[in-house]
Amino acid sequence: MFDWDDLRVFLAVARARRIAPAARALGVDPTTIGRRMARLSEQLGAQLFESAGGERLLTERGQALFARAEAIESAALSAMGEVTGDSRSLSGQVRLSVAEGFATWVLVPALPEFHRTHPDIQLDIITASGFLNPSKREADIAVMLARPRSGRLVAAKLSDYRLRLYASRAYLEAHGTPTRVEQLSRHALISYIPEFIYSPELDYLGEIGAGLEPALRSTSINIQHRLIAGGTGIGVLPAFIGDRDAQLAPIMAEEREIRRSFWLVTHADTRGLARIEAVAALLRACTAGLP
Repeated sequence: MFDWDDLRVFLAVARARRIAPAARALGVDPTTIGRRMARLSEQLGAQLFESAGGERLLTERGQALFARAEAIESAALSAMGEVTGDSRSLSGQVRLSVAEGFATWVLVPALPEFHRTHPDIQLDIITASGFLNPSKREADIAVMLARPRSGRLVAAKLSDYRLRLYASRAYLEAHGTPTRVEQLSRHALISYIPEFIYSPELDYLGEIGAGLEPALRSTSINIQHRLIAGGTGIGVLPAFIGDRDAQLAPIMAEEREIRRSFWLVTHADTRGLARIEAVAALLRACTAGLP
């Protein structure tokens, strides 16, 4: 009989695809992870992983075990929630993965009231580049820019939102207001760094016009906003940022408007927890009526 805890280790490696991040997530030594995976393979008489490009990818038999192991994990989590009353408790930790601009301009204004009404929910807001994946148990909830296509996830559209070109009124007075896309190449453009765009939905300039190259680039939408508001140049911002800044004016708003969507993503096993639903309700309220 194998050690049931080896399934927990197996799931961590399968989700991270590497030994080192799985070891960090579990708080154990990478050597221990490797030894336990070797033991599990031997006990089951099956090769569970194959190495490719430095990653540990599931074999066909590994994929079969992964599906079963997730079902066991789900049953264990559900049982623990029922026994402890955790599934009905408005307390505990919720890890939320969101984009920086969404967190700053949409979520944060609603947090004082949320904390007042739910003081026992510990909300961790993670805005690192790239979304953490509920399917890999990296986050409890993620607000993503596209609907995920795989994993035991539940996704629902939160809201559509619009993006436009903006510049400060002072910049436009000094440099003139472009009225055609071809004129944008004469201006300093501000955008993301292409190689650090973690989601294709953030590649805005390509939709505005072909061949546009930013002069100033940043991975942070808040930095881009400050550069635009400070009169440095022209850039694309979500309307929930640009329209709220009186210093800014939209450019070619009707002709070059971009539309995107926010998706609320949770794991199928935890969406019924009261604390998860409380944060989900907060997100739905925050995004109601976004410009």
